[in-house]
Amino acid sequence: MLEIILLTGLLVFLQLTLPTMLAVATGSATASYLAGPRDVPMENMAVSVARAKRAGNNLLETLPVFLALAVLSIIMEVQTAELAAIWLGLRVAYVFAYLMHIDYIRTLIWFGSVFCLIMMGLALI
Repeated sequence: MLEIILLTGLLVFLQLTLPTMLAVATGSATASYLAGPRDVPMENMAVSVARAKRAGNNLLETLPVFLALAVLSIIMEVQTAELAAIWLGLRVAYVFAYLMHIDYIRTLIWFGSVFCLIMMGLALI
């Protein structure tokens, strides 16, 4: 389970930096903008940058629940590693589906990841 938690941390880091990397790649952000305080939102933000931001925000909404369940499963010695690994895989797939504008599949992926969280929680009862 510890490996899955660490890989989740890597996913969070990648998703939080992805909008900036895409902004540079698409020319949506300049070096002076990125080095500055970013008080004003990017003008003419590329669609991919906005999607990456929204996907990252979506991850941050479920991350506390996942981490709490994962840590509790370690403390209580309940085997939820398989569900956690599936959750992580679905979250990776979610990013790609969001960036590639695969709407209905993206929603199904999201529901699958929430189902994994529910099952992890039920395993602790």
